[in-house]
Amino acid sequence: MDLLMWNITLARGMDINNFGPNLSFFFSNGIDPEYAVIGRVARRIWAKAMKKKYGADKRAQMLKYHIQTSGRSLHAQEIDFNDIRTTLQALYAIYDNCNSLHTNAYDEAITTPTEESVRRAMAIQLIINKELGLTKNENPLQGSFIVDELTDLVEEAVLIEFDRINERGGVLGAMETMYQRSKIQEESLYYETLKHTGDFPIIGVNTFLSSKGSPTVIPGEVIRATKKEKEYQISMLSNLQDNNKDKSKIAIEKIKHASIHNDNIFEQMMEASKTCSLGQITNALFQVGGQYRRNM
Repeated sequence: MDLLMWNITLARGMDINNFGPNLSFFFSNGIDPEYAVIGRVARRIWAKAMKKKYGADKRAQMLKYHIQTSGRSLHAQEIDFNDIRTTLQALYAIYDNCNSLHTNAYDEAITTPTEESVRRAMAIQLIINKELGLTKNENPLQGSFIVDELTDLVEEAVLIEFDRINERGGVLGAMETMYQRSKIQEESLYYETLKHTGDFPIIGVNTFLSSKGSPTVIPGEVIRATKKEKEYQISMLSNLQDNNKDKSKIAIEKIKHASIHNDNIFEQMMEASKTCSLGQITNALFQVGGQYRRNM
């Protein structure tokens, strides 16, 4: 649940201590030093906000978060090196005490992961957790100068960004002016520029190339759903719609009514998902709300 849904929940009169402990967040870990402290920074900010702004109890002040290793750091050149990058990102996450972790498969840069590559991705976590002695200690980096310094610097940068969003009218106001999207696009362009100029060294991609020049790896086979699997999915969808014609019609009308009258649309969508397809729900919202068009 993002911050927007969280504020909506508060506005509905729910007690922060009832739903706060159930909230969790999703972060991506890159290889930059800031990612070594992303969890402790988030937990510090979350605890302060929950305690001082919302008066939440100690349990609700404890932030839970999931880490996925960076898809951006997966490269189609020298793809075997991707496992090394993923391992380092996993160490960041585990040393920072994430609650759960997803490690990417090395070949996701070029195709759907194979059974072999998925097992290697799982092995990264298993070896760190079962074989690496330092991970048997909680907070092994706690108290070191660089970790404490990075924590303070990253927290300061995050709070400055919060101020910028607040100056634009909060999350919704910033979205209307495309602030968040623009920041993401600018950062992506900056990263790609450094990557192509070589100012940001990436082994096997723009520096320390192999004798063959580290060409892009072309997969021998791109995994796709079989014709049988596609036909089965289409059949499942048809059966869902045919068997729930009356129920889905009522559910769709309730979604439209809630949207128009600014009622709790989330509750209606939860109910509709039991008898309606995603396409039916999306089409209902499109009929009453129109289609989103990006400001240029």
